[in-house]
Amino acid sequence: MGAGHAHRLYRHGHSPVHGLPPHTKLAATFAFVVVVVSTPREAMWAFALYAVLLGVVAYAARVPAAFLLRRLLIEIPFVAFAVLMPFVAEGERVDVLGLSLSVSGLWGAWNVLAKGTLGVAASVLLASTTELRELLLGLQRLRLPPLLVQIASFMIRYGDVITDEMRRMRIARESRGFEARGIRHWGVLAKSAGALFIRSYERGERVHLAMVSRGYAGAMPVIDEVTASRAQWSYALALPLAALAVCVLGWTL
Repeated sequence: MGAGHAHRLYRHGHSPVHGLPPHTKLAATFAFVVVVVSTPREAMWAFALYAVLLGVVAYAARVPAAFLLRRLLIEIPFVAFAVLMPFVAEGERVDVLGLSLSVSGLWGAWNVLAKGTLGVAASVLLASTTELRELLLGLQRLRLPPLLVQIASFMIRYGDVITDEMRRMRIARESRGFEARGIRHWGVLAKSAGALFIRSYERGERVHLAMVSRGYAGAMPVIDEVTASRAQWSYALALPLAALAVCVLGWTL
């Protein structure tokens, strides 16, 4: 399975985290997120320790804080939702800086912000240290259904192709003097979307026939098998195990 596309989240490096097999990092990230979500929201100190653990991983991966913070901007919609919760939630209310806020809403906002930010940060670190092709190999190694892996592989391979086709269609419209300025131009944009769908469908048919003619039988060949040693598994699982210890302590206190 090969897909030599480098995505924008990936940061090339030769750190110990970069060198870990992809399926170990996928398993560690998933386990870490599960532990974070399972932590009681009242244990604020636990979330601070989780952030410290991610900071240690970022330091080991040589991922700058500025790089990580810029990628965290993707969660702005969730932040906006969390900010509204204290205003719209019902129940006991408290005055904060002259504003009447819901206590349950404040706890809910904190829960979303803390757990969401940590989950996104962990995912960004995973993407920053693992190429897309390696992620697909890792998913396959973890026995994810082959059909889902293939769908993800084709999505990655042809996402740029579809984007480039959209760009060419936009340039063609603009070269003919078209400029979308209002609702009266939505018909043209709808026709462009339909044309893009037809072109994408026809390209998919041609690619499928080409693959079948070359012996494709429902599964992509694996060029290089990815394996992990016991030491690599131990190194990768250090993050979720440390987080699990914090979570257990958070429930007992």
